[in-house]
Amino acid sequence: MTVSGTREAPADGNTGVDREVTEVRRFWTRLGLPGLVDVHTHFMPERVLRKVWAYFDAVGSVDDGDGGDEGVEWPITYRLEEDERLALIREFGVRAFTAMLYPHKAGMAQWLNQWATDFAGRTPDCLHTSTLFPEPGVEAYVREAVESGARVFKAHVQVGAYDPADELLDPAWGLLAEAGTPVVIHCGSGPAPGKHTGPEPIGRVLARHPRLRLVVAHMGLPEYGDFLGLAERYDEVWLDTTMAFTDFAERMAPFPRPELPRLADLGDRVLLGSDFPNIPYPYVHQLHALERLGLGDDWLRAVCHDNGARLFGLADTDEKGLTAM
Repeated sequence: MTVSGTREAPADGNTGVDREVTEVRRFWTRLGLPGLVDVHTHFMPERVLRKVWAYFDAVGSVDDGDGGDEGVEWPITYRLEEDERLALIREFGVRAFTAMLYPHKAGMAQWLNQWATDFAGRTPDCLHTSTLFPEPGVEAYVREAVESGARVFKAHVQVGAYDPADELLDPAWGLLAEAGTPVVIHCGSGPAPGKHTGPEPIGRVLARHPRLRLVVAHMGLPEYGDFLGLAERYDEVWLDTTMAFTDFAERMAPFPRPELPRLADLGDRVLLGSDFPNIPYPYVHQLHALERLGLGDDWLRAVCHDNGARLFGLADTDEKGLTAM
């Protein structure tokens, strides 16, 4: 395939994108998988996504964690139109993905959910995604989303600048726990900390709702050990790999190698996440970063496909994607 954008074609006539597609497909084919399940990808209204990209462009860099003045540039690798992004992620062999979207203020979540419902209706391989915010009426629109078929929620504590243990959210967390609907939540303090990031606020939520099915985004970067601890304590806490272990993340917040045995032991609750398209490196680098952990092919198969298929009740169909059992 040929996808427009800023990535240049090499002299041999094969585009860099085509070569990456080949590399990604080679990765999961070698493992004997039918494709990938990526629980952390971003599709959202175009004007919202453009603002996200503009944010990264304007900031220009993020703290690299070494205490110096130099930051890490964050170029958007897949700055493409929506139809091109969909075509590319399908070419990669991602058989099920999400539309991670999130509000930064009150009054946004409900209309984002309306957009996501429409997107899921026209994108059958995207898991119907919804979001929430601590505001009056949150329980009602979360219930409406669940009843309309939402398969996963997204919460972003740092961008939303809210306490996940806010009493306004308590009925919504209870509803989601009862429904068994997973919530992918950015609650770690990386790449930038917030007033309510870190393990303690989300720990208070779990103390009240121990059956809440939380997927900690980015492995909880940089508080990896603390979030591993929450997953060890609560059976419904999962972790997604988004950006973790990549060269980019390792420069900012390296994963402590003594924690690898704990990560291996939790292999049935670790999920592939990528942050596509908002990543500053090729998609395949996330896969290679997981592979070089040295945790074995069984672990990779579970993380890159089987755990996600199990969590979301997905059954194999054909090359076009996965459907609910």
